[in-house]
Amino acid sequence: MATQIKRIGFGQVEPNHLSGIVTGQIYAQLPVKAGETQLEQGQFAKYDYAAGEVNFDGEGEFMLVYNEEKLYDERKQSHKDFVYKVDDFTDKKMFPRLIKTNIGDIFTTNTFGKNTSADAEAPGISLSVKDKLYVGADGYLTTTQADAATPVFKVVKEYTMPDGQPGVKIQRI
Repeated sequence: MATQIKRIGFGQVEPNHLSGIVTGQIYAQLPVKAGETQLEQGQFAKYDYAAGEVNFDGEGEFMLVYNEEKLYDERKQSHKDFVYKVDDFTDKKMFPRLIKTNIGDIFTTNTFGKNTSADAEAPGISLSVKDKLYVGADGYLTTTQADAATPVFKVVKEYTMPDGQPGVKIQRI
């Protein structure tokens, strides 16, 4: 049975088993490439050390965007309200936290396509257990493999996010 992943708000991640957190494969010292305006949890980007920036088109491996959430009023905000936006930083530079995903890593997400606000509905996608996912040129997971060098994931369980929205548990294969 397929699950229609439609979400209100920004992407979410539950780090069920991300070995990069334990092994220290966390990268967070480079700014995002000029011109990029936001990064969502569950999106992927490249830590392009030679270029001195986080980008989508440089050399290197795609890594999971998983920033520490800053929610200032838990009565009015939830995971869907958090996103890294360049306008929220005084120096207009974002320094995201990227986590390397290794073979076997598992996480739950609903991040499939860009969203513009915490109240907007993001583009939907229909997924079933055993579907394969790939990182697209914009860093979002997709069912179409455009580049053989991107990591490959498999849907292992249809699930829900902490706020009750539909999501999927995926594993890097």
